Amino acid sequence: MTLRLYSTLARTTRELTTVVPGEVRIYVCGVTPYYVTHLGHAFSYVQFDALRRYLTDSGYRVRYVQNVTDIDDDMIRVSREQGRTIHEIRDENDSQFRRDLDRLNVLRPTEYPYATNHIRQILGLTQQLIDRGHAYAVDGDVFYEATTFDGYGALRGLGMAELGKLENPESKRAQKKRGPLDFLLWQQVDPGDPSWDSPWGPGRPGWSIECTAMSMAHLGDQIDIHGGGSDLVYPHHTNEIAQAEGATGLAPFCGYWMHNGMLQSEGRKMAKSKPETLVFARHLMERYEPDHLRLYLLMQHYRADADYHDGDMDTLRPRFERLKSVVTSAPGTAPMSSPLLAAFREAVDEDFHVSAGIDVLDQAASRVLAGSADPDDAASVKVALAVLGFAFAGARGPALGDLTP
Repeated sequence: MTLRLYSTLARTTRELTTVVPGEVRIYVCGVTPYYVTHLGHAFSYVQFDALRRYLTDSGYRVRYVQNVTDIDDDMIRVSREQGRTIHEIRDENDSQFRRDLDRLNVLRPTEYPYATNHIRQILGLTQQLIDRGHAYAVDGDVFYEATTFDGYGALRGLGMAELGKLENPESKRAQKKRGPLDFLLWQQVDPGDPSWDSPWGPGRPGWSIECTAMSMAHLGDQIDIHGGGSDLVYPHHTNEIAQAEGATGLAPFCGYWMHNGMLQSEGRKMAKSKPETLVFARHLMERYEPDHLRLYLLMQHYRADADYHDGDMDTLRPRFERLKSVVTSAPGTAPMSSPLLAAFREAVDEDFHVSAGIDVLDQAASRVLAGSADPDDAASVKVALAVLGFAFAGARGPALGDLTP
């Protein structure tokens, strides 16, 4: 069996095929560092880190790009409120974010682009869209005309009328737009706000154009996997498809749209606007080993809307200690293949079902500790957990001092 993945656009699970055989190009939407990141962010990036590692172990060359949205409405708002520059706020929060992911042994991305370092690419892409009849300029603003792109909204599974009823943070300046779903590619700014020169006057990028430009700059016109939270399906990822395919004429822009679920806290959505709902990975790692938290995050299927409750980590402790005990006692050499590793891969291969794979390993760990396991089982458990990125199993990464991508 080979890896099968669910794509939000296709609404089905199918075998992984890639643009370039043997290579996987992954783009995962990164954070907007106007505030510190929470456990929901850790859930997303640990899941995609494990996917990246699994693909690498499966023999693929993986290019993994994760961006930083360091210019948008929220960054500007917080800059005004705090009287600090956007770069100061970005660097402070991004550094904390990286420290959290380093402790969780999340590999550094192949590329980690900042939107503000890609203004030239954003301007070029915007001009392409104007030239191809998908965008228009009005008094210093540039809009994408949604009706010019066939299939706009297919990712969300809705038509134009239904999309118009949804919340859309990119729907601005209605008095200038030709249509209600048109969105900004380039926008004028208020006096004193960050701006860059452009053919349409000083301004800054819209939100979605940033990710499209960064993805194309680092991975090319077509990619294999695009990851991000399910809250980004519309409008952000919907607009990315329209921008990329509208500019290049190549379809599909992305082969597999992988959207992780939203991790809640005690039944409430974690939101920066409601600090009382937030749970922070770094606080949990003061009480539990980072690999213990990594195990908790990977025990949720990536597409599930999981719900964190105080006490969940303690409930998971026996499993964590059991796996760690077996790994610690495992021999230094491991088999290249074994029935246990085959069973582990068979479980994970069905839509990257890591928790099912860990169940297979935990059952083997119980047999090892009971003295009834096959000779290679302990070593196989260690190999599989290393593939999933656990530092206690010897997986390379920042937790063990390896900061290479």
